[in-house]
Amino acid sequence: MPERTRLTTVADVHENDSWLFTVRDQYGETEEVILLPCEESVEAWINRCMHQPQRLDRGFGAAVRDGEVVCPRHGSAFDTCSGHCDNGEAEGTTLVNVDVTVEDGTVYLDDRSYSFAHEGGIDEDGDDDGGPSSSSHISF
Repeated sequence: MPERTRLTTVADVHENDSWLFTVRDQYGETEEVILLPCEESVEAWINRCMHQPQRLDRGFGAAVRDGEVVCPRHGSAFDTCSGHCDNGEAEGTTLVNVDVTVEDGTVYLDDRSYSFAHEGGIDEDGDDDGGPSSSSHISF
């Protein structure tokens, strides 16, 4: 796996509230990762609620409010800096971290468990838009 890959800028993540990209693990399996604003920097998390396998960013930006990313399925909110959830169905869980480094305002993927595949989400061949299967769709 490469040591690090340039992703985007801290300013871009803060301006858009999130930045979605796809990585591959050592077995070639793909995984989505989201960059989220954290104070003056960013943090990277696997793009999945810990309560159920629901994408936090469904391809058009994550719902970020008051320093928390909100799960669109059940409304659990995870701190963008620590990944910890203290409410809702996912209470007591923490998002899975992906290692990134920030240098001079530029964000680099430097997690040796993953290699950068592409910006955006995993390309799916089905008609599923990646949205929640419940009837409660939360948006901001």
